[in-house]
Amino acid sequence: MDTLLIQVTNLKAIGLIHELEELNLIKVLKNDFHPVKRLSEKYAGKLPVKIADEIQNYVTQSREEWNNSDI
Repeated sequence: MDTLLIQVTNLKAIGLIHELEELNLIKVLKNDFHPVKRLSEKYAGKLPVKIADEIQNYVTQSREEWNNSDI
């Protein structure tokens, strides 16, 4: 038997998965369905504040340079 990890990208697929399980074609090992969080929520607090501030300053400066360029 092979064990696969899948990511459901459409809620309609969950119904199909349950039907396959009822037909004894597959077995659902874990039924923890959690909606995907926004990236800002998922990674909040993962970067030290100092580094995050430096990155934000770099991005802001880059945008200003881009907007002021004569292209």
